[in-house]
This record gives sequence, structure tokens and C-alpha cells, in this order.
Amino acid sequence: MTGFAALGGSGEGHDWSWEIRAVNGKGLDLRLRLPELEGLETEVRAAVSRVAARGNIQVNLKLTRHEVGEGLRLSPGGARAAVAAVIEIEEAARDRGLVLAPSRAADLLTLRGVIDPSLPELADPARLRAALVKDLQTVLGDFAAMRAAEGAEIGHVLESQIDRIATLTDAAEVAAEARRPEAETALTAALARVMAGAPGADPQRVAQELAMLAVKADVTEEIDRLRAHIKAARALLVETAPVGRKFDFLTQEFVREANTLCSKSGSTRLTAIGLDLKAVIDQMREQIQNVE
Repeated sequence: MTGFAALGGSGEGHDWSWEIRAVNGKGLDLRLRLPELEGLETEVRAAVSRVAARGNIQVNLKLTRHEVGEGLRLSPGGARAAVAAVIEIEEAARDRGLVLAPSRAADLLTLRGVIDPSLPELADPARLRAALVKDLQTVLGDFAAMRAAEGAEIGHVLESQIDRIATLTDAAEVAAEARRPEAETALTAALARVMAGAPGADPQRVAQELAMLAVKADVTEEIDRLRAHIKAARALLVETAPVGRKFDFLTQEFVREANTLCSKSGSTRLTAIGLDLKAVIDQMREQIQNVE
């Protein structure tokens, strides 16, 4: 099932952006592009696995550290000492009749001790990881919501296809019942031809063979199994757990019964219904590739 979500954030001296993309896949293929941060990959894999069980999913995280020293840090003690020194110098100058140019703040910044030379500490990896995972939960929520909306639409499509299969199954039962008199007439005629062409044949033995052919041509079991599969498919539609793989298996069973129905049809009407069944089942199988 496809899906996309993205989110940006900042904190702990960093800016970041999460991006999650997903396309259809038979299993869960999780591909991560993450910066080196102890324990992050494990948490990401666990978090994604809780919201997705199927699909080719790519998770990208871009992490940018704020430039160290991008702002000056004032040393309060050094600044007070510098101001006191300037005041003392100006007073001494006045006492001697000297007039000094007014002092500027920019001049004070060049004095030793006014600016704190120490660099800001790096972010605590555990706190940074916690902030990243918190935003990941948010973006995963958006991602899951998008997939759920798509899943609901696909569910409506599958429901209509299952309804179509049910209608065709009912039509197959009617067509099979309608061909019964023709089949009996054909078997009776076949028996007469065999007996006429082989006078020494055992009538009872020939009748048994023809009866076996009639049993093999009966499609009652196929229709019953189709209805059982329809019931199972409707049950899967209301499941809240992942059902994609179960649906995959069920479509294989649908195809098997439709193929057998066509091979045993014995009438153009029943064959046409069987072909229509195969077409709808094939369409449903394509949609199921989008189902988790």
C-alpha cells in the first residue's frame, strides 16, 4: 500500500526533517537512511513495524547541527570588570584634565574576558534521540492515516468485486442446472451409440462409465467452494489485522475453482460465466497487491 508523510523539527542544537515513503510489496521491506546516532535505528525499525506489516518502505532522516558559536556568549563577570575598568580610567583622566572619547560597547567587546571563549556543549545523544523519536511518532501517525484512507477506498473496490463474483456464481449454478436435461440426453444418446457400435459390450458396464463421466462433469462442488471463498473474503474485509497475504492465498483458490468450472462446463453459457469469473478474480488479485 502506498503512503507518504513528512515532518520537520528542531531541538537539542539540531534541525531535522523526517520523510516516509511506501509502495506496494509482498512483504515488509524497510530501508532506512539515518544519521549515526546510537540506538536510533533500532527504535525506528520497531516504530515502523508497529504501524506497517507490508510494503516497500523508505524512511529518511536529515539531521543538521546548529553552527557552534554562531552567537557570542557574554561573560557577565568579565563585562562588569571591563565596565569598572573603563569608569576608573575615565575618572583618572578627568582628574588630570584630560578628555577622552566616549567609550563604545563594541570597544568593550574586544577586551579580554568580556566574551566567554568556551564552546557550547554538544547535545546529549539520549535527549536528541528522544526528541527525534517523538517527531517520528507524529509523522508515522500521518503516514498510517494516509494508508488507512487508501485502504478504505480499496476495500470498497474489493467489496464490489466480491459482489460480482457472488453474482456470477449464482449464474453458474443456474446455468449448470439448465444444462442438466441436455447432459442427460447426450449421455443417453452416447450409450445408444456405444451399444450399437459394440453389440457385445456389457450394458451395465457402459452405463457405469457414462455415469462416472456425468459425475466428473458436475460443478456442484466448485460452486459450493466458490461460495465458501466468497464468505471468507467478506470476513477478511472487516478484519482490523493485516490480511493481504490471506487475500493472496484466497485469490489462488478462486482461480482454481474458476478454471475447474470452465474445464467441466459442457456448455457455452457456463464457459462464458467461468471466463467472466476469471476476469473479475484477476482484477481483484491486482487490487490485493495494494492491501496490507
